[in-house]
Amino acid sequence: MFDKDRILSLLDRIEDSILLIQNKSGEIIDSDDFLLTQDGMFILSGICMQLIFIGESVKTIDYKTNHEYLKNYPCIPWTEIMGLRDIIAHEYHKIDEEEIFNVIKNDIPSLLHEIQKMKQDLIDS
Repeated sequence: MFDKDRILSLLDRIEDSILLIQNKSGEIIDSDDFLLTQDGMFILSGICMQLIFIGESVKTIDYKTNHEYLKNYPCIPWTEIMGLRDIIAHEYHKIDEEEIFNVIKNDIPSLLHEIQKMKQDLIDS
């Protein structure tokens, strides 16, 4: 078994990061908005840092649960989340603002929903 409190804490922090991304990306209408101003570039940088944190937290959850817990939630591409973290952290010069924009608009909402479900499942167990 694993430390439920530790996993719940990591899920809380992931949720906080997602909500911060959603809050700060609200004015971004198109991927080009990241590059048109210094504020846009700063927002992109901040979002990337939160995505690194999310990916690192997912890696920690996976490790701390002996690679079993995330299998209970197969609708989320956990490996891709961890991989995005690695790309942002190690190949920062290759960040594709269009891909980050797509992650924010298409993937983050479903991830938030699943993280909230995971938290509730842990609380109920």
